[in-house]
Amino acid sequence: MKLILFFALLLLAECNESKETRLQNFLLKGNLAASEKNYEQARYYFEEALKLDPCFADASNNLGTVYYKLRRWELALSQYEKAIQCNPGFLNAYFNRANTFYELKQYYSALEDVNKVIRIKPDTAIAYFTKGLVLTKLRDFSGTLAAFDKAIELDGRKVEYVVNRATVKFYLKDFDHAKEELISAAKINPKEPNIYNTLALIEIEKNNLQEASDLIDKALQLRPSEPFFLNNRGYIYLLRHNLEKAETDINQSISLDPYNGWAYRNKGIFYLMKEDYTSAERLLKQAESMDPWIDKIYFYLGMAYLKNGKNDLACRCFRESEKRGDGKVTADLLRGCKKRWILKN
Repeated sequence: MKLILFFALLLLAECNESKETRLQNFLLKGNLAASEKNYEQARYYFEEALKLDPCFADASNNLGTVYYKLRRWELALSQYEKAIQCNPGFLNAYFNRANTFYELKQYYSALEDVNKVIRIKPDTAIAYFTKGLVLTKLRDFSGTLAAFDKAIELDGRKVEYVVNRATVKFYLKDFDHAKEELISAAKINPKEPNIYNTLALIEIEKNNLQEASDLIDKALQLRPSEPFFLNNRGYIYLLRHNLEKAETDINQSISLDPYNGWAYRNKGIFYLMKEDYTSAERLLKQAESMDPWIDKIYFYLGMAYLKNGKNDLACRCFRESEKRGDGKVTADLLRGCKKRWILKN
């Protein structure tokens, strides 16, 4: 799921005051550098503007977005907050701050900011879409679907909105409706690779591994070297016990995006299958710390603990896996855990 940020754009105009002209020049040069992904140069121009006017909200907002692009979330947050202090009605800064709170996992703060945007501009589709992303992290799936519905109502041309709504239906295990929605999206834009990636995930759940493989290959044809797609293909290879190809894809995915907990989960599964249980435990714990809602994470972490003789920890994980309805914990594992609990009590 993808976040969108806004640079404040300002056209160069005739100004009587040389200070205003210089401010606008710095802003325009910074925007141009940022558009070319020359973030250090962009930062220089925005900082020069702020030396002239420390309360130039557009420059603070854009400097925040440079830091955001560099994944320096705390610095981005401080610049957005400065922009809002200087211009309390600056909606783009509220929106960008919401995205930064999202990355910092401060979801309630993100929700507060995006709701402010919606209150002031209730016809902003991207605001509802972002609200849906935040509510997904808060596991409020009914709220997520309502937010995505509103985004699609306001801007039905955005296939990205439809794909994300289908992804939530996938999370809810409503596979048939998710698939139906994705097929409809493919008719609108057959070149959107996330359609085929999510369809592949559905086929994995149905154990249709060849169909899943064909779909993920189609996604990668449209967007080669996309780390999420590579990770999912690696998972398919794991399920097909092709460990060599699985390791290649998962390692490449982590190299391209070292912040995706799902890739560490899959690397942990790889080590479970290689019977390197120490490495499996380390990677699965890392994945769980990055995102405790990763699918089936507690089952696989429980297996790593079990193989390492940490039976109490394993049983706690299996109990959590059962609570989540993963469908992976066997009757024998549950009996073993129940026996331990009885003996301990």
